[in-house]
Amino acid sequence: MDIMYFAWVRERIGLPKETVETQAATVSDLVAELVAREDRYAAAFADITALRVALDQELSDFDAPLAGVREVAFFPPMTGG
Repeated sequence: MDIMYFAWVRERIGLPKETVETQAATVSDLVAELVAREDRYAAAFADITALRVALDQELSDFDAPLAGVREVAFFPPMTGG
């Protein structure tokens, strides 16, 4: 599964994209796996209420299932202006 990081999430993790093998059933499970890897992931996901997630380029929720998903993207909320 490809995971993409945008804006300050990318800055904290230090990667724009990575491919991971996961057994996670939901987005929240995936986040827990990532946080357990290294401190930089823990810093990026410290407050998931400040994040949005898209599954295969469609906005979703952190309790969404990952079955069949090829791409997960994490990013801060968009603002207009």
